[in-house]
Amino acid sequence: MFLPEEIARFFTHPDQGGTFMGQKHRVILVEDQAIMREGLRALLSEFKEFDIVGEAEDGLIAIKSIEKLQPDLVLTDLSMPRMNGTDMIAAIKRQSPKTKVIALTVHKDEEYVLQTLKAGADGYILKEAHYDELIMAIRNVLNGKHYLSPEISGKLIDGYLGKRKSISTHSRWETLTRRERQILKLIAEGYSNREIADFLCISVKTVDKHRSNLMTKLDIHNTAALVTLAVEKGVRSK
Repeated sequence: MFLPEEIARFFTHPDQGGTFMGQKHRVILVEDQAIMREGLRALLSEFKEFDIVGEAEDGLIAIKSIEKLQPDLVLTDLSMPRMNGTDMIAAIKRQSPKTKVIALTVHKDEEYVLQTLKAGADGYILKEAHYDELIMAIRNVLNGKHYLSPEISGKLIDGYLGKRKSISTHSRWETLTRRERQILKLIAEGYSNREIADFLCISVKTVDKHRSNLMTKLDIHNTAALVTLAVEKGVRSK
């Protein structure tokens, strides 16, 4: 399976993020809810490798702080006043390409996730995640890897495969001849090969050949699936 590059880079096997060797990683927290910032600061402060060097309640403040403090990591919400998270992430990556960014959010929508990854986020984790998962995500990203919450990676794969299937089916449909579509309509309406042959004034053998071609071109292996496709394409009403 070939995923777009900006998505494929996230599908690596995360490790435990390495071992703390005395290096302090400078972290900025970007979150408009004070209670969330306080909780994150309290959590990360328990680990010697993290040094919380700044906090911001919106994207504009964050960008100014990042320019001044040059953090190793920005942990940010996506829904914030004055400047949304995806625009902020893109600005951070232009301003400080080496700074890692993890989105910590409630948003699960596929389009929202894709916009964030395209903006340059190195990780995407849901706020419902356990603290252990958050720490693992941070360590992986700081070690040069990427991280997606399991639920998000599953949604992306399912969505991608669904689109690929839709595109593939559409492409195969375009290869059908006018006669093949005509025969598909009659098959979907319940006519037998003999009835189709009589109706079109062709031989039963020719109908058999067209039916075989239909199944080959559409990668369909039974009549029920042909009928389903005919309904989807509007060739036959439900």
